[in-house]
Amino acid sequence: KTKSPVRNKNPFPTSENRGQPLPPQNPPPPPPPKKKNLAPAPHRRQMEKRTVYIWALSVITFVVLMLITPAIPQSEEYHNFADQREFFGIPNALNVISNFPFLVVGLVGLILCHWRNYFKFSLQGEVWGWTCFYIGVTAVAFGSSYYHLKPNDERLVWDRLPMTVAFTSLVAVFIIERIDEKKGTLSIIPLLLVGVISILYWRFFDDLRPYAVVQFVPCIALPLMAILLPPMYTHSTYWLWAAAFYLLAKIEEALDKPIYKLTCHIVSGHTLKHLCAAIVPVFLTLMLAKRTVATERVSLFKTWRISWTKIRKDDISVEACEYSNVPIQESQ
Repeated sequence: KTKSPVRNKNPFPTSENRGQPLPPQNPPPPPPPKKKNLAPAPHRRQMEKRTVYIWALSVITFVVLMLITPAIPQSEEYHNFADQREFFGIPNALNVISNFPFLVVGLVGLILCHWRNYFKFSLQGEVWGWTCFYIGVTAVAFGSSYYHLKPNDERLVWDRLPMTVAFTSLVAVFIIERIDEKKGTLSIIPLLLVGVISILYWRFFDDLRPYAVVQFVPCIALPLMAILLPPMYTHSTYWLWAAAFYLLAKIEEALDKPIYKLTCHIVSGHTLKHLCAAIVPVFLTLMLAKRTVATERVSLFKTWRISWTKIRKDDISVEACEYSNVPIQESQ
């Protein structure tokens, strides 16, 4: 058997192939073409116009409500809490001490926001928004304790100011994660200023209407946004748990004296309100620690609707099987 000649695979000239033409080499493949933005320009302009219309409608609605509704002054009875006991020289002791969980949760969340990207943020705006939120939660511990040591209108400013920082920061975070990153990031400072202005307006004009809007609108808007808007991350149900505990906290605040009587003067509703409100950032911290980027952005409402449809189909198929298995008795 004759051996086939071995071809020299070295493309560079040597003593054997010097003077011979070099074998052709395959050129490197061209880089893949860059993907263009497939969203049509008219659609983007339509979304921008819709956003402008929503903000304009919100501002007009707020102005109309301010014109047609009477002013809401701060009642002096608000400072008359049920539990005014003193322990270890601390006046209103339980209402003061019950703010300590805010300090713990706020500091833990603030550290984890900047420690090796523990929460795995995808956007820089998220870092700023959640940082402002945890700063507000931490400040609640100091502001609320300062107020409850001697409840009055002057100290109440420092109780409500940190809460507005936390509320408005969450609104900005929602805009960043579920609507538009750039608009949400740019809205952080304006939203914080809106919260501060609402507190100053109440303090100088004795009118709680702007503060009521800043406090209660997020309580309604955030759960609706959590249900209807498709999320960037998983574990969106934690938003609903947080909203539920905040609602429970407001109920306990309204039932301060009845709860104090019902518990035989052991604990008041306002103290329980502090503890339930402190669970809200706990749920949000757990959400940040557990969540991952969603492979498919589907809203909770759509997920529930698909699950409900599947359950209905399964029930119908079970009923059909039971109906088909019913024995038929012949009449004699």
